[in-house]
Amino acid sequence: MGTAATTKEYTISLPLDLARSAESLAKRESRTVEEVVQDAVLAYSRQRSEAFWAEIAEYAATHNPMGYTEEDVPRLIKEVRAEMAAEKEARKAG
Repeated sequence: MGTAATTKEYTISLPLDLARSAESLAKRESRTVEEVVQDAVLAYSRQRSEAFWAEIAEYAATHNPMGYTEEDVPRLIKEVRAEMAAEKEARKAG
């Protein structure tokens, strides 16, 4: 039975100035270019994730006119479910 791969190899091309920058950074930090590129991808991923959540927070801040908080959610769910059950019962009776 084979073992699961823990890495995947890519061949990438970089513009010459970016390649030189990566090599210089790797040399200054006593690291490999591969490590520098891995860190760059991780940093980009984190940045995109932070931007995504900031966008969500901004949306939520402008679309919560009642000022509900996370603590309100269980109560609101119970209220909505009770209303739905009452409506269902009213339809059955009516």
